[in-house]
Amino acid sequence: MTAVYLTSPGYLLGEIEQDHYEIPGFAARARECGMQPDARLWGWGKVRRTEKSLEELVVDTGKTITDSADVDFLVLCSTRFPGDAHTHGGFMERIMNGLGLDCAFLGLTLNRCTNLVSGLGVAEAFVRTGKYRNVLVITADRSTTETARIENFALFSDGAAGCLVTARPGDYEILGSASAQDTQALDWGNEISADLSREVNDILLAPRGLAPGDLAGLLHNNLYVPIVVMKERLAGFSLAQLDTANTARIGHCFAADPLINLADRRTEPGGYYLLAASVPGSRTAMLLRKTPPRP
Repeated sequence: MTAVYLTSPGYLLGEIEQDHYEIPGFAARARECGMQPDARLWGWGKVRRTEKSLEELVVDTGKTITDSADVDFLVLCSTRFPGDAHTHGGFMERIMNGLGLDCAFLGLTLNRCTNLVSGLGVAEAFVRTGKYRNVLVITADRSTTETARIENFALFSDGAAGCLVTARPGDYEILGSASAQDTQALDWGNEISADLSREVNDILLAPRGLAPGDLAGLLHNNLYVPIVVMKERLAGFSLAQLDTANTARIGHCFAADPLINLADRRTEPGGYYLLAASVPGSRTAMLLRKTPPRP
């Protein structure tokens, strides 16, 4: 089986920055969710919004990641693709032309905020089996309305992120990916599950003789800080492995958070890192090892 690498992680945030309290209806929505008005407690800070279309977010992000000549497949992820079967052809035509690509593609959406990590797993499988050598993976999302930015688990920002999954040696070796589901808990009203996170840890780490404490870092969703800390600690991770700084800096960029947090992190050669995302009823993760510098 071919070795697989993740390289050139990058992202693009909405061009308009605003404080959380400037979001229309913020105070009323916080009260509705029963949240104390304490920004430090939740990690409330700033959010980003964009006036760009989803196509523009995808194209602008993809151009920063790789030369289109290197790409032989595209995995495109989004929580909500605009339009329907009548318009998706034109939507993808604009994206492919904008990126300068002439290759096959796959759209991934039903995995919600695990879309990106799930898409990375698809790309890994394609490259590891030799079907493709260079797969561009991009996720992009924007809030439908300003009031929709506020949920009882996160503040949403517009943005996109992506990377190249390739057979060529790159920034990180992909050691594996895994997911776990509880199909009875997929409804939006349920909580994310530490049990599913432990199940994924067992699949990815145990066969390699690793435990959660052996990881140099966990790159997780930018949910409210108390939620992330509680759930990831229950899954076996330590506070030192978590990085919640981006929660206040940029908010929750849908599925893009793990890759944004990886791109922002100073990583150690030889260190193990876990890209991980949870939604109610599902946990998806990818285990990476930072490649040493080339001589």
